[in-house]
Amino acid sequence: MPPCRSAIGAMAVAAVLAFAIAEAQAFDETKYPDWSGQWVRPRGIATQWDQGKPPGLGQQAPLTPEYQAKLEASLADQAAGGQGLDTRYKCITNGMPRVMAAIFPLEFVILPNITYVNFEAFMPRRIYTDGRGFPTDQEPSFMGYSIGKWLDTDGDGRFDTLEVETRNFKGPRTVEFTGIALHEDNQTVVRERIRLDKSDAEVMHNEITIIDHAFTRPWTVDKRYRRIRNVIWYEDNCTENNHHIVIGESNYFVSGDGYLMPARKGQSPPDLRYFRQAPK
Repeated sequence: MPPCRSAIGAMAVAAVLAFAIAEAQAFDETKYPDWSGQWVRPRGIATQWDQGKPPGLGQQAPLTPEYQAKLEASLADQAAGGQGLDTRYKCITNGMPRVMAAIFPLEFVILPNITYVNFEAFMPRRIYTDGRGFPTDQEPSFMGYSIGKWLDTDGDGRFDTLEVETRNFKGPRTVEFTGIALHEDNQTVVRERIRLDKSDAEVMHNEITIIDHAFTRPWTVDKRYRRIRNVIWYEDNCTENNHHIVIGESNYFVSGDGYLMPARKGQSPPDLRYFRQAPK
């Protein structure tokens, strides 16, 4: 190899190493909070949105009359054996903000310019903390696009709070399994303030405010998570062992012996026009 080409290659390698070292030095872990481990719902708390209130109507969500009627219809359908407005049985991701209900454990991975929120059953959230603005050409998604900012609220020289805003959604999305739906226009704005409890570092608070046209006002709740130090992760694939079958607009169920069965009392069988009918 010619000496000049060898020298250029060595310089390139040196530049890459120097950049990597500078990047590592720029990320001082001591300036960020310790959010390691696994975060789960408090013991005895189900997956309702406001952890201090019962699900469904008990949430007292500030819904417009139109979306209050949607919730009531969803609850009536579920009481009759249907799924209402809850789309999770179709294996559609819960999306934001419902994923932050900690239906499955959460994991926070803090890096210099981005914080990841990992889940067992959903793709991770990416919270960009590099000072960027919201893009104008990003494809909408169930998770939305999240931009965050680290705050030192007590002035001790160390970040303690992550402030996040998420926009750019697609739907349908609900706040909880009962069918508290977000507006079909998908103009939702979700704001979060995530921090550890000041008196117990094993408890995390996520103050979440939803601004949405399905609501008469912004809706704020304080989600709480508790830390698990002995982390165990499981693989959770929604499509594996999912016994729900959607045919047309109707949901059916596969029985334990492998046969199609109704999901609700008195449900008619699906249209079998393309199957050869058994002789009577």
